[in-house]
This record gives sequence, C-alpha cells and structure tokens, in this order.
Amino acid sequence: MLATQPIGYWSGLAHAAVTRQLRDAMARIDVTQPQYWVLNRVNGGPSAPSREEVVIQLTPLADGPHEIARVIDQLFHRGWLRIDARQRLQLTDAGEAARVRLRELVTELRAVVHEGISDEEYVAALKVLRRMVANVEDNGDS
Repeated sequence: MLATQPIGYWSGLAHAAVTRQLRDAMARIDVTQPQYWVLNRVNGGPSAPSREEVVIQLTPLADGPHEIARVIDQLFHRGWLRIDARQRLQLTDAGEAARVRLRELVTELRAVVHEGISDEEYVAALKVLRRMVANVEDNGDS
C-alpha cells in the first residue's frame, strides 16, 4: 500500500514538519533560518564573500528576492557581521558565537528528526529522492 502513496505529499509533509521544528527552535532564541544561512555562508568559504555574492548564492533558498539583503542588514545591526576594507563580509566574535550555538542547535534537532533511522536508511532515502528529481528533470517536463 505504501508504494502507491504520492511522494509529493510525503516529501512536502516532511519538509514542512522539519522546517517548522527548526524555525520554531530558532525563534525561541530570536534567530531566523535565513540568518543562520548567512552566518554559515560568510564563515564557510575559502575567502570572505561580498554582500552581493551572499545575496546571489542564498536568494534561491529565500522567501523572496530581497530577504537575504535584509538579513545581512539585520546581522550588521546585531553586531554579528562587519565589512572589511575590501568590502568583504566577516563574522564578528559575537557572530561566530551565534553561528556555533546555532550549529549545536541544528545538530540537536537533527538527532530528533533522525531518531530510529540509521545512516544507511537516511542515505538510501536521499538517493531515492535525488533519483526522482533527476527523473523529472531529465524528462523535460519541468
């Protein structure tokens, strides 16, 4: 019976539930998911990114075309970001502390989501979903 159930329904339900859990937990410490994305992106590359690079890279994940630029401004206001002489974004000490705390929170939440699911099962599920996406995209119907 499960084999006939629609993947769109279940993948959408999983996305909504996990995103809601993450955003609710972050809201309790007055942070948003897009703020976390920006902190990770500023910290996560081989060199410090410009504001424009961060906006371009993260806008596809955002709720709108202006959200990431607003988030960068929020993080400047909080004192979590600064801009260097080359116009590159850098985390302040407070920004790095927030990023580390958020990474810990996300790790804790991941453990809850993955409870009772082995790494092998998780990898198998991801492979199936990736294949389904590839099937649809390769079909030219997207």
